[in-house]
Amino acid sequence: MKIIKYILALIFLVNISSCNYLDVVPDNVATIDNAFSDKYTAEKYLFTCYSYLPNYGSAWDNPALLGGDEIWYPERLSYNNGMRIARGEQSITNPRMNYWSGNNSGKPLYEGIRACNTFLDKIDGVQDLNDYENKRWKAEVNFLKAYFHFYLTRMYGPIHITDVSTPVSAETDAIKVSRDPVDSCFAYSVNLIDKAMNDLPAVLENEATELGRITKPIAAAMKARILVTAASPLYNGNPDYATFANVDGTPLFNSTYDPDKWQKAADACKEAIDMAHAAGYGLLQKSDLVLAFPHNDSIMMKLLLRSRVTERWNKEIIWGGTSGIVDYLQFEAQPRLYPATSNPVGSRHAPTIRVAEQYYTKNGIPIDEDTEFDYKNRYKLRTSVDDDRFFIGIGEQTAALHFDREYRFYADLAFDRSLWFGNGKTTDDNDSWIIKNRKGEYSSVFEVSQYSVTGYYAKKLCNLENEIRNGVWYYRISYPFPVIRLADLYLYYAEALNEVKGSPDGEVYEYIDKVRERAGLNGVVESWAAHSTQPDKPASKGGMRQIIQRERLIEMAFEGDRLWDLRRWKLSREYMNKPIKGWNVLKSDVREYYRLNSLFNQSFTVRDYLWPIPEQERILNPNLVQNPGW
Repeated sequence: MKIIKYILALIFLVNISSCNYLDVVPDNVATIDNAFSDKYTAEKYLFTCYSYLPNYGSAWDNPALLGGDEIWYPERLSYNNGMRIARGEQSITNPRMNYWSGNNSGKPLYEGIRACNTFLDKIDGVQDLNDYENKRWKAEVNFLKAYFHFYLTRMYGPIHITDVSTPVSAETDAIKVSRDPVDSCFAYSVNLIDKAMNDLPAVLENEATELGRITKPIAAAMKARILVTAASPLYNGNPDYATFANVDGTPLFNSTYDPDKWQKAADACKEAIDMAHAAGYGLLQKSDLVLAFPHNDSIMMKLLLRSRVTERWNKEIIWGGTSGIVDYLQFEAQPRLYPATSNPVGSRHAPTIRVAEQYYTKNGIPIDEDTEFDYKNRYKLRTSVDDDRFFIGIGEQTAALHFDREYRFYADLAFDRSLWFGNGKTTDDNDSWIIKNRKGEYSSVFEVSQYSVTGYYAKKLCNLENEIRNGVWYYRISYPFPVIRLADLYLYYAEALNEVKGSPDGEVYEYIDKVRERAGLNGVVESWAAHSTQPDKPASKGGMRQIIQRERLIEMAFEGDRLWDLRRWKLSREYMNKPIKGWNVLKSDVREYYRLNSLFNQSFTVRDYLWPIPEQERILNPNLVQNPGW
């Protein structure tokens, strides 16, 4: 049944992706009136509005996948637009990932907004559309318009709100618009979503043909994300933008902190969670997995945690982005598992050591806080024994950093001498592939440009059923990119509650602990009391803030959240002014291999928090003030 649903969802995706901005009318007659002459052509235009959604599942098109400090590619691929942002090569004359006007791997979201406005202007004139369809389609397009505005706001800060279509006959001065204050931009998106919510379905009536279309839970979840973003330090009382104003002097940021924004965010998160629960969403659990063979708890935990993203349309995925099917990205994330003369996988989507170190110990504590973890000697070699057999090949040498870690570490990451479940080996707890990553071994033989420069692989992104067949062909099960899932909402809610309350309480702990429990960890208070050098850390708002942020960086790793989270928390300068490091992967000797290798010295300044407005846009419209620092 899942395969049937997925095939039909792909048909919906093909319908979307095949429509360009002018391909919205029958018989190639490019007039708007023909685009709304009947229900069929109007629905085609609806899918055109959907077609402007970002390509989430592509490392080449999604700035959040390669634009930060989470993933690093070989030097020969540094021309990638995301990598160029990560390397500090953003530009005002030719911006990377330009979603304002649409080039360099960015979609033209203002064009998408105009398409939405045209749809809303014309849809009431379609005679053969019934009232339910009319209201639902308008609600979907209002959501898309709200989302496009939010996407631009998160990227550029204050933007111009484009609520109505501009007539072709408009005077030149009418199109020389100014930017609206950032609070107005967030409010506009929220108000549009509220407007849309009543006419969206709680669940899809026909999943087989409608998967990927907007529902009430999707809208509520996105409203929560918008309000959490608006309440965060980058946008809420940020002194860096105190003097940022339009040409006429209108302030574009409010430099006074507003605690009420966090209350609104908390309320929206709770509303979204309740709506998701009512619609049948829940955290994926071991009992939800349908496997051909039984496995012990350790294997099952790793399989569960890999499936929370890669299991198609699982009950945790609130919005699976059919505009960004995860297919080729798996080719890049997959390591080689045995010698091959051909090159069936790319193996370049490489997590950094910084990310490997962020995961907890088996006690659910940061590695530099756990009283039982030898943090100082984490880079020294250690040989695995029988107790490590479900995580590392028995008798193999690897870094001490790779031992005694939480289940998500082993589910999300692959590394030298770790185990890889699947690819034909699924019948025995001890029958797994061993990743062999040193020079001359399986994973590094294509050392010019197709290998992991850090020694890590994003296992989390690879479906359990993928196979490298005959060493020459990578068979992969694609899946919708998880734009937002229930664990995301739980952690947003814990974050917002922590900011609202004078000090953390049981409700704050409850929602982060739901995520930790699914990962096989004890609750925050219990874990810190028993194992941390800072046992009282969860009792303070500041300490709990750090814990929630760390939990998000772990749970949402490789899903496009880290780049935006670090920005909204105003922590990018802390994280992205350090060297990108990996292991010395082109060495065959184990001692040489496990020496740290600096790949790049990142630099991030205040100006980098916001994308630059393309200079050409400012030449055409001098009322568009440039972002600070550009």
